Amino acid sequence: MRSVKSIRALERGLDVLQALQTGPGAGLKDLHEITGLPKATLLRILRTLAERNLIWQRMADGAYLPSSRAPAPAAGPGDETRLVEAASPVMARLCERVNWPSVLAVRRGGQMEVIETNRPRSHVPHLPLGPVGARINMLLTSTGRAYFSFCGQAEREEITALLQASGRPEDAHAHDAVWLARLVSQTQAQGYGLRDPSVSGETPGLSPMPDDGRNSVSVPIIVSGRVVAAMNLTWTRRAATVGQIVSDHLADLRAAAAEVGRELERMGG
Repeated sequence: MRSVKSIRALERGLDVLQALQTGPGAGLKDLHEITGLPKATLLRILRTLAERNLIWQRMADGAYLPSSRAPAPAAGPGDETRLVEAASPVMARLCERVNWPSVLAVRRGGQMEVIETNRPRSHVPHLPLGPVGARINMLLTSTGRAYFSFCGQAEREEITALLQASGRPEDAHAHDAVWLARLVSQTQAQGYGLRDPSVSGETPGLSPMPDDGRNSVSVPIIVSGRVVAAMNLTWTRRAATVGQIVSDHLADLRAAAAEVGRELERMGG
C-alpha cells in the first residue's frame, strides 16, 4: 500500500466532511480557516458533497451541516437537526412562491425558539425576523399560539404551569383559564395561530411586547399525530391585512408544513 499514492482531491473532501461532522456546522469562512483550503476549492467540494446527500446548507446563516440522508453518518443528527434539514428546502420553495419570510420554531420550556428562517431569501431581508436562537412568546405570538393550541392536552398543561411560574408580564394570561380556553378553541377552529391584537398594533399601548410593525400567521408541523414545531409567515402590516394573507397564502403555508411533516416521517423523525 505504501507504493500507492493517495488521492489529494478525495483527502480534501474528507477533510471538509470531517470538519463538519465534528462541529455544530460551519460557513465558508469557517471552513477556509479550519482547512486552509481556498474558498473556490471549498465551494466545489461543498457542492459535490451536497449533490451526494452528505451535507446540506442551512438558510438562516449559510452554515453547512452533515446530512441525515448520508448512508452512515459519523454521528446521528438530533431530532432538531433532522427537522431543520427537512424544512429548509421546503421553506426555500415557500419563499419563492410567497416572497414574505417565515421562521421555523420549536418549544423551549414555556417559549418557542427559532431554529431556521428563510428571511435571507425573501424580498424583505431587512424585516426583523428570527434570528436562529431567538425566543418567541407562547401566548401572544402566532407561532406560540399555533404550537400551544394544537399540542396535546398534557403538554399544554405543562406549558401553562411554566408560564404561570415565569413572572414575565407577557405570560400573565396563563393565570386566566377562560382566556386560555377561548384562545385554544378559536385557534383550533380557524386552523392557524394569529398574533394577539395588542402585539399586532390593533390596540396600541396595551401589550407588554413592543410593536414591530409586522404581523404573522402560523401553523403547526405535525408528525404521526404529534406537534413538533410551528412555521409562520410574516409580513408588514402596511403591505397587507390578515384577511389578504390568509386568502392568498395560507394554503401555501399549510402545504409547506404538511410537506415537512411527511418528510420527517420518511426520515424517521
